[in-house]
Amino acid sequence: MRIAEVIGVVTLSRVHPSVRGARWIIGVPFSRSGLAAGRPDGEDIVLLDVLGAGVGQRVGFTEGAEAAAPFTPAKKPVDAYAGCILDRIYLHDDRASSTEDGR
Repeated sequence: MRIAEVIGVVTLSRVHPSVRGARWIIGVPFSRSGLAAGRPDGEDIVLLDVLGAGVGQRVGFTEGAEAAAPFTPAKKPVDAYAGCILDRIYLHDDRASSTEDGR
């Protein structure tokens, strides 16, 4: 699962019948350094959203086969799915707590 910040909503004039009524949002993914800096730094991505995430919120999302997994056994043309809305993110850097001898 990756993390993205919602920056907008997609409006469609036509949609595949299997995802009729679904909501589509635009998210900008975070890299680890982007999370540390508090700003997304990836390429925009369109996500299927059934949770109602709003602009400015952060979501956890999956891509590929994992994105379609929540709909099994139904088949849906989904490549990215927002699976959760995140209230807080705690970033811990394990490298800062290690010593020279590897512990």
